[in-house]
Amino acid sequence: MLPPGVRALYPFESHHLRLRNGYRMHYVDEGSGPALLMLHGNPTWSFYYRNLILGLRSHYRCIAPDHLGCGLSDKPRDWSYGISAHTDNVCELLTHLDLRDVTLVTHDWGGPIGYLAAIRSPERFARFITFNTAVSLLPLPGLLTVLRVPLVGPLVIQGLNGMVRAGLLTSSTKGRRVARNVRAGYLAPYDSWNHRLAILRFVQEIPLDGGHPNRALLTELEQRLHELSDRPHLVIWGLRDPVFHREYLAAWRRAFPGAEVHAFEDASHWVVEEATERILPLSRAFLARTE
Repeated sequence: MLPPGVRALYPFESHHLRLRNGYRMHYVDEGSGPALLMLHGNPTWSFYYRNLILGLRSHYRCIAPDHLGCGLSDKPRDWSYGISAHTDNVCELLTHLDLRDVTLVTHDWGGPIGYLAAIRSPERFARFITFNTAVSLLPLPGLLTVLRVPLVGPLVIQGLNGMVRAGLLTSSTKGRRVARNVRAGYLAPYDSWNHRLAILRFVQEIPLDGGHPNRALLTELEQRLHELSDRPHLVIWGLRDPVFHREYLAAWRRAFPGAEVHAFEDASHWVVEEATERILPLSRAFLARTE
């Protein structure tokens, strides 16, 4: 159960899909019209997109799942939590809802997961809106390496809920602290050691070393992005992001030279949380122009 203050910010009916692996994926499905599939990253959940859903559902069907282990989805202790497995789940949802002419909206790990799904089923996707994510293998901060150290990573991530708290801290810019009920919303699903396992596993899925199995997966994805280059792209970026720095934005420009790009100097990694009031009109205009 979400606290009343959080439910007021997230006033959506819950839906669940029983996946082939036996676990339940939670998702919201609001509004009607062309479908927008919104995929969150780590360590957030569909709550991250709540204001976009509220602002767009009058003209669009907004579908926002929680990856397994995240948000209001099941949080199994014995599932793989691999990126390919997360992609399988998204593809199941696409098939279950029979979504077509989809606009894919992605952030953080939602980017690789979503673009892998789009490469698998390109006929289902028409447009793309991208926020601070990566499908390119570029250098990442050394702190992520520290979080992969045995005992350190579990202690910081599962014990202290450090990833969520760090995200909230970096989103508190120019003296503007994230509101208490918003903080409660991001923290609510991750209220125990076991409920933070997916956050740790997402960190472990980052291919920091050459032998990591996801390196080949993301290399292939990067090489196949051109297959989607004929679809309209809107890229919105927080330039204060300590993880997906400006070189990642440059990589998106190279991959999709025809993309519409907006970069915010005063926003960080959780750009949708920090700049919704600017993102909504840009998204509406892009969707109307490319419909």
